[in-house]
Amino acid sequence: MADPPVFEMPEFMPGTVWLVGAGPGDPGLLTLLAHHALCHADVIVYDALVNAEILKWAHADATLIYAGKRGGRPSASQPDISNRLITLAKAGLRVLRLKGGDPFVFGRGGEEALSLSQNGICYRIVPGISAGIGGLAYAGIPVTYRSMNSSVTFVTGHDSDGNVPAGLDWQAISRGSPVIVIYMALRQLAAISRHLMEAGRSGDEAVALVSKATMPEQRVLLTTLARAASAAQEAGLQPPTMMVAGPVARLHESLNWLKMESAGNS
Repeated sequence: MADPPVFEMPEFMPGTVWLVGAGPGDPGLLTLLAHHALCHADVIVYDALVNAEILKWAHADATLIYAGKRGGRPSASQPDISNRLITLAKAGLRVLRLKGGDPFVFGRGGEEALSLSQNGICYRIVPGISAGIGGLAYAGIPVTYRSMNSSVTFVTGHDSDGNVPAGLDWQAISRGSPVIVIYMALRQLAAISRHLMEAGRSGDEAVALVSKATMPEQRVLLTTLARAASAAQEAGLQPPTMMVAGPVARLHESLNWLKMESAGNS
């Protein structure tokens, strides 16, 4: 067998910050650049949704700093996190800002990058697999399917205070595409479902709730829009949980490859 090609990774320079997506949870979904950053960072500032197993790839001498960031719960403020990144970089350290999913998809990576830019700090963006795509794939739910939908809308389920984001045009969201994917939906599931039904979505519409996507504890619950909140409570689903409303949700029953894989290995 031929030796695999050797890729030259960019040097992680002292005094710079890498904003890196850690993916939805499964360590196997980490990118090569993310792994490279973990192996060379002097300090890692990581979020609550970063799998602890991923942090085991950190350099032995690296300093790990927990930055929290869970909506509606006590956590470090965004300005405090940005200021810490700037301070650490100015101290000449290789700073890895590690965020669950993708830093630019409901991850506030844009705010951090702008703060770094405004303070003259060099930085690199390393995209990660977003939970709304990779997490649903682990549930056997494609976000697009040719005979069902040619568009998809991604929405965040809560703001920094844990409330449904103000100013969302639910009428436009409801009409905009057959499939709607809502991140971090569990806390406001009843309100989200009500908004969508009031905007014209049918209470009988298929809904899938995916808890702890890509992790060993992953659970997928198929229900309807009208019953989503009560079904989640009855099932005892835990955050983080995504909601997907639309016809592709039912494909979980046929495309549940994790179940097939488990059965084949038993």
